[in-house]
Amino acid sequence: MTAALLDRAARAAIAELEAADDVEFGVRLLRNTPTHERRDPALLRHWAATADAFGAGLEPVAATARIVESDGGLAKGLLARYTSRPVPTVELFTDTLALADELIDLLGWRHWYPAGSVRAAAIAHEAVHERLHHGPRKKDLKRALDHVVLRAGRHTLYGHVAGADEIAAHAHARTVCGLGRSPLLLTAALATAAEPQHGSAHGSPHGREK
Repeated sequence: MTAALLDRAARAAIAELEAADDVEFGVRLLRNTPTHERRDPALLRHWAATADAFGAGLEPVAATARIVESDGGLAKGLLARYTSRPVPTVELFTDTLALADELIDLLGWRHWYPAGSVRAAAIAHEAVHERLHHGPRKKDLKRALDHVVLRAGRHTLYGHVAGADEIAAHAHARTVCGLGRSPLLLTAALATAAEPQHGSAHGSPHGREK
């Protein structure tokens, strides 16, 4: 399909997405993540805003994984996928990237997503994920979110907030690639554009396989 075939309902839905702020997309991501179904909306927004600010403040990370390109991302609801075996690899789906660029032009969003920035953001997103999964940055994010599950004297155990690292990675990509809006807005618009042909794709656009 092409973005030019968007019907009136799809355009209206995307206009509603555009009106939401970037933190709201983080809230939606958390709300759709298992374990958060009954969380207080105010807490989810606090976590989303905290993760967004944390990711935006991370220093740029050099991509070390092998980069490959494939087709078939629209059917999978994916823009990129990371696999660690046999060697760390970021797989970029060219059909999803092409639809993203077409949609950006159609919607007049090029000032938010400059030429080449979607591909660069996908790579930056995956590169920073490793830092958020291993090492001190993982602990730093937990402390920033302040999800305390146990206190014992001077010791505090911080719990994992599922989905927060994804929000942080998107915020990092937005910042280092100079995007005017979060990649999560574009992801939601892509899901709306692709839905008539491929079904709903409202999950994360970044797959991860260990």
